[in-house]
This record gives sequence, structure tokens and C-alpha cells, in this order.
Amino acid sequence: MILIFSILILLSTINFSQKKEFIQTTFSSKKSNFSVLILSETQGFVHHEAIREGTKLITKLGSENNFNVTHTNSSKFISKKELNQTDVIIFLCTTLDIFNDDEEKIMEDFIKKGGGFVGIHSATDTEYDWKWYGKLVGGYFKNHPKIQKARILTVDDKHISTSHLDQSWEITDEWYNFNGLNPNINVLLNLDESSYNGGENGENHPITWFHEFDGGKSFYTGLGHRAEVYQDKRFIKLLLGGILYASQD
Repeated sequence: MILIFSILILLSTINFSQKKEFIQTTFSSKKSNFSVLILSETQGFVHHEAIREGTKLITKLGSENNFNVTHTNSSKFISKKELNQTDVIIFLCTTLDIFNDDEEKIMEDFIKKGGGFVGIHSATDTEYDWKWYGKLVGGYFKNHPKIQKARILTVDDKHISTSHLDQSWEITDEWYNFNGLNPNINVLLNLDESSYNGGENGENHPITWFHEFDGGKSFYTGLGHRAEVYQDKRFIKLLLGGILYASQD
């Protein structure tokens, strides 16, 4: 009985645990055009497979498109020195309260100096009490229905991240409903709530957007819960376009 109880405790906490803190360069080139820093710290749910596949994909994109990639799972490595060597910071499936007050100030200064931000999936499930961040990422996670296929409508096909997409396309993932959407975001992709169950944002349900904010550039996509999404060619080009957009001066 004790053994069964211990196993249940382990299973109940497995998605809320994180490995030892680290920072490592996953791709580096002397001829690089710019540098990105992936942050995957979690203080809530841990998207283990998405973080693994997302890091692999971004590293591959760096090698193919000539930008440096560094990955850390701890905000303690988000120092002024590190961000002085960074052009784009990517919040890869981060969750809940990950920054202390000093780190928040460093992050704000990075954006104000023209830095780029890319948020993936649960980047909107992060830092609910930091209003500046909510405006940067563009909104906050409210809830989600079960994983299912949905239809996505391409609102803007002129952007570097969406020019390859059909006007209407389908993909299976976990679909977020949002609170506190920043009215200044430029919507790239909308969810068609008639194509799946559980949508709560209505006819205008953004799932990918971009905007300029406080001196820098921000790109967010709600896609990216399922590991398989990181192997979908449409998503790969979408993410690359978002990174390239955020890297622009």
C-alpha cells in the first residue's frame, strides 16, 4: 500500500519538476547574424517534450539560418552581461512566476534597448503579477479544452512568419483561451471556434500575433504544446519568421 501511494505521489508531481539549473550554448558560429537565448524555466506545469523538441528545433534553425543559440532553464542566468550578448530572448513554454524583481528590471531594460522577444505556448501562463510582461507577451492564459484538431485562419499573410500559410488550415494542439489581450497586438492567426470545442474568445480568437512594445519587438504563438507540432513544416516556418522578426533593429 505504501509503495502504491509513493508511486501516485511521484506521478502527480512529475509534470511539476525541473532538472538541475543550467546554461549551455547549443549552436555557435563566428559568422552569426544575431544571437538568441532560450529560457525554459517553469514554476508550474513542465512541458517536458515541448521544451526538448523546441530547443532542438531552434538550435537547428540557428545552424541553418546563421544565428547563435543558448539555452537555460533558470532566470538566474538572465544577467545584464548575458543579455548584452543577446538579440532575442525566447520564452519556451515557461510557466508562472520565474523572475525576481532584479531580473524583471534587467528584462525590461533589454526590451527598452531594442531587444526582441518570442513567446511560445505557455509564455502566456507566466508572470501574472508583472503587468509590463503581460503587455509584452500580449495577453494571459485563461484555460484550455482538451487537445483536439482546430481550424486556423490566416489573418495577415504579409508578415515574414505567415507568408507561407494557406488562408485556412488545420492542426492538432492544445488551444488556449486568453484574458487581458493587449489591444495593440497585430493578429496574424485566429482560431475558428466553430471548428473545435471549448473556445471562449469568440469570433476574434487570436492564437499568434506580433507588436512593437516599449522599444523592442514581440512575437507570440499559442501553438507548441504537442511535441509533434515542432516537426510540422508550417509551424517551423512560422517560428523562424517570428524569430527573424524579433531580431530586426
